[in-house]
Amino acid sequence: MSFSRIFLSTALIGALASCATPMSRMPVSGPGPAQSPVAPAPIPAAAPADEAGLQRFVQNFRSRALSSGVSAATYDRAMRLARYNPEVIRLDRRQAEFSRPVWLYLDSAVSDVRITTGQQKLAQLNPTLARIEAQYGVPREIVLAVWGMESNFGANRGKMQIIPSLATLAYDGRRGEMFQNQLIAALRILQAGDTDAEHMLGSWAGAMGHTQFMPTSYLEYAVDFTGDGRRDIWSEDPTDALASTAAYLARNGWQRGQTWGAEVQLPANFNMGLVGKGTRRSSGDWSAQGVRRIGGGALPSGNGSIIMPAGARGPAFFISDNFRSILRYNNSDNYALGVAFLGERIAGRPGIQGNWPRSDRPLSTSEREEIQQRLAQRGFYQGEIDGLFGSATMESVSAFQRSIGVTPDGYPTSVLLDQLRR
Repeated sequence: MSFSRIFLSTALIGALASCATPMSRMPVSGPGPAQSPVAPAPIPAAAPADEAGLQRFVQNFRSRALSSGVSAATYDRAMRLARYNPEVIRLDRRQAEFSRPVWLYLDSAVSDVRITTGQQKLAQLNPTLARIEAQYGVPREIVLAVWGMESNFGANRGKMQIIPSLATLAYDGRRGEMFQNQLIAALRILQAGDTDAEHMLGSWAGAMGHTQFMPTSYLEYAVDFTGDGRRDIWSEDPTDALASTAAYLARNGWQRGQTWGAEVQLPANFNMGLVGKGTRRSSGDWSAQGVRRIGGGALPSGNGSIIMPAGARGPAFFISDNFRSILRYNNSDNYALGVAFLGERIAGRPGIQGNWPRSDRPLSTSEREEIQQRLAQRGFYQGEIDGLFGSATMESVSAFQRSIGVTPDGYPTSVLLDQLRR
């Protein structure tokens, strides 16, 4: 799973850390471990003090790794690669000045090029995808969409060696304990024989393979769908990675035969206080309130919520439990909508029909942090002041909007900031 989600939700950090229960696997016989054909990115030179500190960490961490089931041979062989990577620290500590609005995010996520590539992959891999769908119940277009979102269908799998990256973050990162768990999980993967340390490549934060699994999630969910004895998410063949993604979604609540949701039209008198993932009602209840599916037809069956990621002036969506399954992969509504509608377009169905408020000015990070600070000062917000707008911030915005008698759509704008400054 892409580790860009680190910047999106602290809740996901806990979810990843909690995935540390290992799959018990013994090294397999036969040909050597799966190897990535990609050359690893070079590691920049580090300051002597940083490198010395990392090597002390490697020595001290050995006992913890061994007590977690990593063999001495595996640890010593893998950690010979451990070096302090200043580029990893730079990437970990960077923060964008502006956050892209949802419509710009989706313009990129569901681009024409990505749709075309996804449809080509569907044609090429359809027999394999059909078998994966039959086993796990996740539609092939959703699996393809995750692949497209995570690595642009395998084109951007990451070139950094995982062991040096995780060792650096475990030693000097902002979330040391979490990355120590990831490092132990990576060592367990090596011990299982699925790949070797030299060819275990991925993102700067440890996300690996075609669909960017973190090591703990790999241990918990990766599958050997090809039957060759290895859960190979690194090679050119994406089969195991795609099946592992379907297995992940299925084990995290994807309901066979159901969709993720639908774009909807709300009635003029709709109670905006019901918008948000915290309110779940049956599709029949929503229909009785005048919620209609864009394009006609019944709402998807089952319980669901209404979300409006760009507020009252943007499109509305009915989201089912399957949408929440995608959120377990990456806890961002924007990401889940990207997967949903990239999948819709790959399958030949229409994209989002509603209009986005594209004239809205994007908020800078400092402005987003100020909104959280002012909400906290007024007693509406109790979360971290980080400029990241997740469900907690949007619910706080809704509560503040209700308190001043404006439409409680939960959408933070420059107008909202001016209201908070009064």
